[in-house]
Amino acid sequence: MTTAYDASHDSHDSPEVIDRREGPYGEVVLRRHGGLLQIIANGCFLMDTSDGRSERRLVDAALAALNRPDGPAGPDGRTGPEVLIGGLGVGFSLAHAAAEPRWGRITVAERERAIIDWHRSGPLAELSADALADPRTAIIEVDLVTYVNETSDTYDALCLDIDNGPEWTVTQGNESLYSEAGLTACARVLRPGGVLAVWSAKPSPDFARTLLNAGFQQVRTEEIPVARGVPDVVHLAVRPG
Repeated sequence: MTTAYDASHDSHDSPEVIDRREGPYGEVVLRRHGGLLQIIANGCFLMDTSDGRSERRLVDAALAALNRPDGPAGPDGRTGPEVLIGGLGVGFSLAHAAAEPRWGRITVAERERAIIDWHRSGPLAELSADALADPRTAIIEVDLVTYVNETSDTYDALCLDIDNGPEWTVTQGNESLYSEAGLTACARVLRPGGVLAVWSAKPSPDFARTLLNAGFQQVRTEEIPVARGVPDVVHLAVRPG
């Protein structure tokens, strides 16, 4: 998740750069500032370890939508509904999903090798080590935009958290994901009745309309209170079937 920088986390100490990588999408930096770990991409503050309530709610909202009386339950013959998480970030979404025994297979698509390394053998392992050790968990190094267009795998839920929302993307290439064509690609990796949950820094009525135009049903927006500023939101939609 990319979040607006909260100046209340500043201290008089300068951030300490732990690792700096040049990847296919530009520079990615992991740094420590006080007690927080922060991820910076191309000079832009993306996320830190201060508060994972939005990431946790993203996962919970998707599972709740699957369990609604008018929505689908886990398909027969599997141990539980299977979720694809778009974006590893600091690991809050993955850790929360792995702590929920009702989920079956948990797959995370992350395009930055550096972020994967920081979780597997770096400082972010303190947040995700248990989740990575869970036999349900798989991390795949792939651009989510490419993955939803090319994979033959399907899921019961897709939790999308790679940008600040449909109107504020990390890289220009992500913009296509929130178009009607991009959402149609998201739908193709969802099983009938599957849930799409999209994190955003603010509500987007235009995005809600695009979801409907892409064929999704039960489109709604759920607010998530935050410590400062306007609430975050999760856009929820269900693939017909």
